[in-house]
Amino acid sequence: MEYLVGLVIFVVVLLGSIALHEVGHMVPAKRFGVRVSHYMVGFGPTLWSRTKGETEYGFKAIPAGGYVRLVGMYPPAEAVGNPPARTWLGRLASDARQASAEEIHPGEDGRAFYRLSTPKKLVVMLGGPVMNLLIAFALLAIVFVGIGVPGPTTTVDTVSACVIPTDAPADRTCTSSDPAAPGAAAGLLPGDTVVSYDGTSVESWDQLTGLIRSTGDEAVPITVERDGTTVDLSVTPVVADRPVYDEYDNPVMNPDGTPKTTPAGYIGIGPQEEPQRETIWAIPGKVASMTGETASVVVRLPSKIGELWSSTVHDTPRDTSSVVGVVGIGRFAGEIASEDNIDWGLKLAGLLSILASLNIALFVFNLIPLPPLDGGHVAAALWEGGRRQVARLRGAARPGPFDSAKLVPVAYSVFILLGGVGLLLVYADLVNPVQI
Repeated sequence: MEYLVGLVIFVVVLLGSIALHEVGHMVPAKRFGVRVSHYMVGFGPTLWSRTKGETEYGFKAIPAGGYVRLVGMYPPAEAVGNPPARTWLGRLASDARQASAEEIHPGEDGRAFYRLSTPKKLVVMLGGPVMNLLIAFALLAIVFVGIGVPGPTTTVDTVSACVIPTDAPADRTCTSSDPAAPGAAAGLLPGDTVVSYDGTSVESWDQLTGLIRSTGDEAVPITVERDGTTVDLSVTPVVADRPVYDEYDNPVMNPDGTPKTTPAGYIGIGPQEEPQRETIWAIPGKVASMTGETASVVVRLPSKIGELWSSTVHDTPRDTSSVVGVVGIGRFAGEIASEDNIDWGLKLAGLLSILASLNIALFVFNLIPLPPLDGGHVAAALWEGGRRQVARLRGAARPGPFDSAKLVPVAYSVFILLGGVGLLLVYADLVNPVQI
């Protein structure tokens, strides 16, 4: 049941994100006078629709996206010099121009999308991706400001009995040959709250970890609060090879695939974790950081798709960094919701974090400058505006609208490619899912 609840939350928020993305296009288009004939969530056969004013609103059977139909997306043939349609590519463009022109009601040519100025076109086309970014901001605000995410405190949760080498198996237990852990030898107990270390007041676990790692093997005073009483102890860290972590707390690996280590002070204690809230001012930085990470993944997407194809064809386990589709993300949501020993607040935080990441991915992906993605329309608008600015600076006649219908064959090719990748992702997520 909890798995199903998590899946339902995921689907509802995902459909809401799609719907709001299209609202981001529709609202400014209507504000600028463009007639919007259709607003649809999903593709394929229509399940339900209702016409209000001049727009038909509805839901379709396949919840894999959505669209708004802006009348007059392509300039008519006479506006772009009546280009000949000698090849099949030219005929595709010609058919697109004709279909676009047929949607324009008599006397409403001024309401066609192609008539908008470049700044207005940019507002309309960027409205959808920006809406996804705002959704991500709102979801992350709920997670980090409203719910809080688990984070280490200065209270001790575990005290190791010995120092186990970093290259030992994860389930390795202490043996008689292992040296005693300094924390246990010093008398530290689970539940102790570290107040100061080597004379420095301790405010966070990260600060304490840094102090311990830089101490060396000299005895230092450590003060803890235990059952409401202050207790002064002395601990002598051992210098041991400890794993190196990057800024995202992921272990850094050597070229041969082994964990990278460095000599550091170690006393063998672990922290209790509690939900920790942040201020709203921290959210823009988190959104920016996640956007940068997502952009780097999108840049590497062709190689990631190649790796996915290889693992699918050869039936090899997928890496945890493998690209995942909507089916795989939905499975993650169900697994998070059904996880034992986690309260629903933290489960909800996990679900909303996944959905925030998905919205950021939609924001970045839609900015790729290829039709039919929003970025393709943005690029076309910028090209048109750039031509006009160059003509103005040269004192030349204002050029007509850019013949964006010429990009229709590219749009079809990209659509087919994305459809193929989508089917590959669905298949891989079903038969060879990423294990978390």
